[in-house]
Amino acid sequence: MAERKAASKKTRKPAGAPLPPGVFPRGVRRNPKVKGGHIRRVGIVFAGGPAPGANAVISAAAISFLDTGREVIGFRDGYRHLECYHTITRRLQQGEHYTVFSPGDVTGKRNTQGILLRTSRANPGALIRGSADLDNPKRNAKLSNVYSAMIDLGVDALISIGGDDTLKTANFLYEFQKRLPKGAKRVHIVHLPKTIDNDYEGIDFTFGYFTAVDFLAKEMKNLRADAEASNRYFIAQAMGRKAGWLSYGVGIAGEANMIFSVEDIEGDMLFDELVTGENGKKRREKRLRVESLVDRIVDLMVAREEQEGKTFGTIVLAEGLAELLPEQYIRNIDKDEHGHISIGKIDLGHILAQMVEAEYTRRTGRKRKVTGLQIGYEARCAQPHAFDVMLGSQLGIGAYRALVEENLDGHMVSVSGQLDLRYVAFSKLVNPKTLKTEVRYLQPGSDFHRLARFLESKTEVPVQMSPNRSVRP
Repeated sequence: MAERKAASKKTRKPAGAPLPPGVFPRGVRRNPKVKGGHIRRVGIVFAGGPAPGANAVISAAAISFLDTGREVIGFRDGYRHLECYHTITRRLQQGEHYTVFSPGDVTGKRNTQGILLRTSRANPGALIRGSADLDNPKRNAKLSNVYSAMIDLGVDALISIGGDDTLKTANFLYEFQKRLPKGAKRVHIVHLPKTIDNDYEGIDFTFGYFTAVDFLAKEMKNLRADAEASNRYFIAQAMGRKAGWLSYGVGIAGEANMIFSVEDIEGDMLFDELVTGENGKKRREKRLRVESLVDRIVDLMVAREEQEGKTFGTIVLAEGLAELLPEQYIRNIDKDEHGHISIGKIDLGHILAQMVEAEYTRRTGRKRKVTGLQIGYEARCAQPHAFDVMLGSQLGIGAYRALVEENLDGHMVSVSGQLDLRYVAFSKLVNPKTLKTEVRYLQPGSDFHRLARFLESKTEVPVQMSPNRSVRP
């Protein structure tokens, strides 16, 4: 017994020896000093299209503030009710236009589908075309309504969640408040980047992207099995807006035989078209020579048939190509609240499928069934991928840290490396003259781009031919 006591004394750390970081003596309660005393009530707004992982962001952000005794308001339906606010005639009603969150409302929600607050594309900055418009009462009226609603509800900070258009709105609100009279209350604003398109400056990957890629890639593999069984081609128009991130991710993971996006257009595939604007003035715009894209697809079909004995395949096209179609295809297409053409109403896959079928028959004298379709909507509220849940949760907590611990205003929360938080000023993401956000395009020649080019030709093992063996379809 005496020997054990002696050994214990030798290994025991002397009194007062420092403990490793984050380790506290038993019975000692850590009471960190709470920062951000100026922020007592926080608003959360989610705007634009849905994205998997949305509830992980909302939940993590709300819990961070609730845990420190702060109040959290969740505005419903994006900016739809906020932009119509009036102090007397259009006040916001709790339970109808906004929710005051309790811990029970937001715990256990990280992996759920949909959006706790719902969403819309309402755009309170629709009339803002430049800095001067922020001083114009007629053009900034809806921004003023949003600000007044938050002030009347006692909101000290707003967490904006959305895509590049929602970031633009967040920056409008930030800049609008700079023009308020001296002494007027300021609502601090931070933005959390969201889009399945992944076309965001300031962050490597946005939450929802990997879930959408995974979900749509499985659809493409099903289509490939169908194509092989029925000797046909499928041309899928994938969401992604202007950039090719989503179509490339889906094409790589879904083993497509061809991926084509806006970034792949070469000079001779474009031509100048004279179009008439809404103001009646004529202007020249670069448009896609559709026949060139049809030729590339038919080249693929013929090469696969002649060199590999393959009479089937799948092709993924980025929906951004639709915006470059000649005027005859898009003349009567509506625009959304942010001025974008409603690409979902342009069935690019169907248009090209008909042209490809005709060109294939003209070249070969044979018929081949080609089917066009659109993919994307079915992925926007899919069960979130684990990575998107982790990324979204970190961004939500990042909103708390940005506002309370860093006392930031006019910043976007981002991550790098192993989900390390960082904060990017709006001024780094928005054009100071136009106040528009910049789209991040996939870089031609980058390793990611080259990965797709390499794998396109490796989707199936070529058929081994012998003199007495027929071609397997």
